[in-house]
Amino acid sequence: MNETALNTYIQNIIEMYSDTLMRIAYQNTGCRDDAEDIVQEVFIKLMLKPPFQDEVYLKAWLIRVAINLCKDHKKSFWQRKVDAITEDYPAVSPEQGEIWHEVRKLGENYRNVIYLYFYEGYNIPEIAKILGRKENTVSSWLGRAKKKLKLILSEGGYEYE
Repeated sequence: MNETALNTYIQNIIEMYSDTLMRIAYQNTGCRDDAEDIVQEVFIKLMLKPPFQDEVYLKAWLIRVAINLCKDHKKSFWQRKVDAITEDYPAVSPEQGEIWHEVRKLGENYRNVIYLYFYEGYNIPEIAKILGRKENTVSSWLGRAKKKLKLILSEGGYEYE
């Protein structure tokens, strides 16, 4: 692939997946600046890899790298010594923003499973592959996350079906 084609390839991927990766990074870090840094690092890692032929695999790889970088970020010296400043990430609608705020109250594994299942439309086997976990584990996390989210939403006055 020549340099122009490679630049176009990378630019298309950035345009297609930057919002998704930003939401994943933000929901794991709680800070827009940290999320932007993580997304940028994901794309740097992408530039160092040969082009992907399978778009489904590409998206899963991007999500997996973003989640791993978020985990590394949480383990960093700076993050352990400084309290994160949390902010609300802009949502498509006010209701989605309120629900997203409630989803952030869930644990990291539950948040990631809820996000990948409901927002990205992945099924349990696909999520298991992305997260490197067994399907039964992901299924359990999803079930528990739904129960916890239902409780949080009902306490907040939301109607949940």
